[in-house]
Amino acid sequence: MYDYLRPLLFKLDPETAHRATLYGLGVAQRSNFAHWIARPPTDLPVTVFGITFPNPVGLAAGLDKNAEHLDALNALGFGFIEVGTVTPLAQPGNDKPRMFRLPQHEAIINRLGFNNGGVDALVRNVRQSSYHSVLGINIGKNKDTPNEKAVNDYLTCLHKVYEYASYVTVNISSPNTQGLRDLQQEATLYKFISLLRAAQERLGSQHGRRKPMLLKIAPDLSETELDAIAEVLLRTGIDGVICTNTTIDHAAVAGDPHGGETGGVSGKPLFERSTAVLAGMHRRLQGRIPLIGVGGILEGSDAAEKIDAGASLVQVYTGLIYRGPHLVGECVNEIRRQREAAHAV
Repeated sequence: MYDYLRPLLFKLDPETAHRATLYGLGVAQRSNFAHWIARPPTDLPVTVFGITFPNPVGLAAGLDKNAEHLDALNALGFGFIEVGTVTPLAQPGNDKPRMFRLPQHEAIINRLGFNNGGVDALVRNVRQSSYHSVLGINIGKNKDTPNEKAVNDYLTCLHKVYEYASYVTVNISSPNTQGLRDLQQEATLYKFISLLRAAQERLGSQHGRRKPMLLKIAPDLSETELDAIAEVLLRTGIDGVICTNTTIDHAAVAGDPHGGETGGVSGKPLFERSTAVLAGMHRRLQGRIPLIGVGGILEGSDAAEKIDAGASLVQVYTGLIYRGPHLVGECVNEIRRQREAAHAV
């Protein structure tokens, strides 16, 4: 069905199409017609971070920033859903237009800027939903919070979402909040993660259950920077790493009418670089910290390649826009074939 709907959706501006798609998906789910949109894959369970996921294919943060559509998205067969990025206070994000499709490159450029309704609204939406599967909550800082006080924003969000999250992702790699990526510098990152890890352990004791903490990193880091980040992650005992966020390198889309727009590039042009960072972190961490691969997955073989590069789980977002919900099942089935082939050897 999505193949017929996509040309109509692509006539709308991206944010309007986004809202329309989620609204329609919600109507279909509430009317028990979700099976017309996607057929959920059969389970392919995997245990990572001490959590058992129904399958290894998840939804990346950004599509459902405020956790308003959990029940509808769950009908698509994801093994897990990550919501956010959420900040302590509501903020509108950057000025519109701020999202651009590049169809000839199967890519998107966005400069949304952590637009969201604030952490209290997200928690309220999670509590009101019927979703009971694996939920990641991605946290960030408000635009006006200076970097020297950024950790306070992350601590505020961590405390408020901890009870409701299966795991929490710390997002310091979006290119659309000025200065945010500076938090990835080694000395700053070590202090920053250490404070969050201490809070994580306290909250685990208070709630009687320890929730994993993940860090989402950028694809535009040098080899030296990746070395330093890997060292920090091993020293602080982070539970997992998401490789990667969007890229600020527009070389692959330079000839596109929207190629010069400011913002992070996602989709097919990101695949090679994000997978290289994933493989590099897998090599550096030597399997001691599980990885989630995200960036440029547009078909099942892309998901399998991320697994082969060292990911335990994968996430999709831009691929859904170009391929539709059946991409989820295609990825699960390709990973299943990959697993069966490995066992047969």
